[in-house]
Amino acid sequence: MKKFFLLFSAIAGLLAGARAQGQSAKKPNIILIMADDMGYSDLGAFGSEIKTPNIDRLAGEGLRFREFYNNSICAPTRASLLTGQYQHKAGVGYFNVNLGLPAYQGYLNRQSLTLAEVLRNSGYSTLMSGKWHVGDDSAAWPNQRGFDHFFGFIGGASNYFDISPFPEKVPPVPLVKDNRRLTLQPGQYLTDEIGNNALEFLTEQDKTGKPFFLYLAFNAPHWPLQALPEDIARYKGKYDIGWDSLRSQRLARQRELGILTPGQTINVRDSLVPVWNNLSFEEKQLWKAKMEVYAAMIDRLDQNVGRVLAKLKELKKDDNTLVVFLSDNGAQGGYAVSGRRRPQRNSGPLGTAGSYGYQEENWAYVSNTPLDNYKNNMHEGGISAPFIAWFPRQIKGGSIAKGTGHLIDLAPTFYELAGAAYPKKYNGQTPHPLAGKSLVPVFTGKLNEVDRGEPIFWERAGNRAVRKGKWKLVSTYPSYKWELYDLEADRGETRNVAGQYTDVVNELSAAYFAWAEKTGVVDYEKIKPKGGFYIPGADR
Repeated sequence: MKKFFLLFSAIAGLLAGARAQGQSAKKPNIILIMADDMGYSDLGAFGSEIKTPNIDRLAGEGLRFREFYNNSICAPTRASLLTGQYQHKAGVGYFNVNLGLPAYQGYLNRQSLTLAEVLRNSGYSTLMSGKWHVGDDSAAWPNQRGFDHFFGFIGGASNYFDISPFPEKVPPVPLVKDNRRLTLQPGQYLTDEIGNNALEFLTEQDKTGKPFFLYLAFNAPHWPLQALPEDIARYKGKYDIGWDSLRSQRLARQRELGILTPGQTINVRDSLVPVWNNLSFEEKQLWKAKMEVYAAMIDRLDQNVGRVLAKLKELKKDDNTLVVFLSDNGAQGGYAVSGRRRPQRNSGPLGTAGSYGYQEENWAYVSNTPLDNYKNNMHEGGISAPFIAWFPRQIKGGSIAKGTGHLIDLAPTFYELAGAAYPKKYNGQTPHPLAGKSLVPVFTGKLNEVDRGEPIFWERAGNRAVRKGKWKLVSTYPSYKWELYDLEADRGETRNVAGQYTDVVNELSAAYFAWAEKTGVVDYEKIKPKGGFYIPGADR
């Protein structure tokens, strides 16, 4: 009897283990990929001439959204992305600096659970490689907020090469791997190192038998413009035609692809961008070189996405993995408006270690085609991301939806697909309720856009916006005057109709102020840091 009992127990244990493994296998793996400061039209799948075959493959075999919204700038976007909360509710209402109020403390609060915390609680391995930027203190680093493994940098920007030969110019930005400090070594390129560590994590994770969540947060093509010579060489002469002709080409491709729908307006020409043919020969040489390096940075990002997809296939996990790709904000323009650009500290030719080139407004105007304005602004060019979702089991290939999604929608989407319960209590804290809606009905083709039943809201450094249905209400600091646009006909935001639809302005502005009070938004004049509004290029 004793032998029978032991045999029975062993069989029961094996069956239970197999059953648990089967249940785990049904949970999809999730890869979330974010680019940094990349414009709406900078992918081939959204109209670009830049070579992005791997990301374009995800689009061709998956779903693109014409409308997906971020928070216009690095840290607030990442706060919403990681928690499913509006940025103020998560504690990063302004940036990764503490302005003295809970909504502006500059790091994620404990009531805002990260994707890693919730998914790990549901049996997932949680991995991250890349840029963090939602908490500088080590108590707020990724390994302390739910990630099993992390490689990357904590702040807002990093050099892409080892810069030890130039210590008098700028100190190296330290890297971190599972709470241990590192630095880039000679011969390393940061985009590749982010990819390398992601591959390492995936290889090791495969031994666990658990599903995984990987957050792959590239810093490309954020400044400084630094790229590998072989990538830059691929774009030599590509931008000799200048920004005016290039933008026309991107618009034509967007119409062919269905990204730009018939009858839609495009933004009017930025009057601060000079006519290309009016530039001198020397000016053209400088400007085309900037875009060659910028394109090379995106190209290398795409190559690393391809390496991750190849690893998925090697591990035989490609048929049960959701991959989401987006950008954290629009391209980085606006220097001429602010007049506050940080001086460059170049120690070598553009694109090399120690150089500090920026894309700047002239090319950012092309990157954000066909939208208006730039990073840190609430017009469409500041808050619109190229968005791709790929999931062979559930998403029909080659589809395009209006979408109208937002960062806050990713958490409920991932939790629904993972079968992850959102905790009522977590480490003694009562988590904030999730603010968004699941994107699954749009992913599966049941809906063309998110049915949320309420507006989407934005505020950052005094810039404000509301989106409800076809209407978009927006104002730009320091003005408190509202503009109103009908985005169904005028996504280029060329016709302000606030004077014609005062009832809509009143309705949406009242909704904004109710949301602001509930979310912890404070009048920017009362909290703005010394030096005033955000300076493009100063987020180091």
